[in-house]
Amino acid sequence: MQKVLCSLVLLFSFTFAAGNVESVTLAKSDKSWDGSNLPAYPKEAPEISVLKITIPAHTELPLHKHPIINAGYMVKGSLKVVTDENKTLHLKAGDALIEVVDKWHYGVNEGDEPVEIVVFYAGTKASAYSIKK
Repeated sequence: MQKVLCSLVLLFSFTFAAGNVESVTLAKSDKSWDGSNLPAYPKEAPEISVLKITIPAHTELPLHKHPIINAGYMVKGSLKVVTDENKTLHLKAGDALIEVVDKWHYGVNEGDEPVEIVVFYAGTKASAYSIKK
């Protein structure tokens, strides 16, 4: 009887806790933020990387491009992203983005606090995250 009671308590606790679970889609698309189609995944074995990137206040990143698909979530701060075609994206904490692939761009933290962004890269073991111009 004690085992049954413990099992019921655990089941109730799990059911109650599971009732609070929420799933919100932050970004889902076959296109990057500038409207370009995403490339096909490579045929080699995939490797997923998750990076937390911190950009200090008043910092401009160098012109660069990403050869692989990546997406990010802004944890803190605000960031302006500009392509070499002058397309601009303004991000703030809580925003998600699907980044441009193989397009030259740079980011600027014009704010007074660091930017924190978590970025998910979908490539292979040989893939570079970004290439500077």
